[in-house]
Amino acid sequence: MKRIISTDKAPKAIGPYSQAVETNGTLYISGQIPVDPATGNIPEGIVAQTEQVMKNIGAILEEAGYTYADVVKSTCLLSDMDNFKAMNEVYGNFYTKDQPARAAFAVKSLPLGVLIEIDTIASK
Repeated sequence: MKRIISTDKAPKAIGPYSQAVETNGTLYISGQIPVDPATGNIPEGIVAQTEQVMKNIGAILEEAGYTYADVVKSTCLLSDMDNFKAMNEVYGNFYTKDQPARAAFAVKSLPLGVLIEIDTIASK
């Protein structure tokens, strides 16, 4: 059985998808972009955008009863691989022990012209 996860502490879905879906002890979080859910604003720069994405992921994890420690896989989409180092430093602040598996890709463009999007899988 699947459970749809939704919180107003992360940006609302901008299309026909859920913020996250849990099934059989695994949580699948849709790609999060750096929209501040309180203001609708997008911060400037890769450091601030990565921090906002990670906060959005954290809010969804919390709503579903998970933590960053439960994350097993992330996929990071970057508008430019020149931003990889800065993104990696911020990302590393959220996963300091037993880091999840991860892939990172540069893509042509991302929704709303953001610099980063991250999708996440967590498991209990």
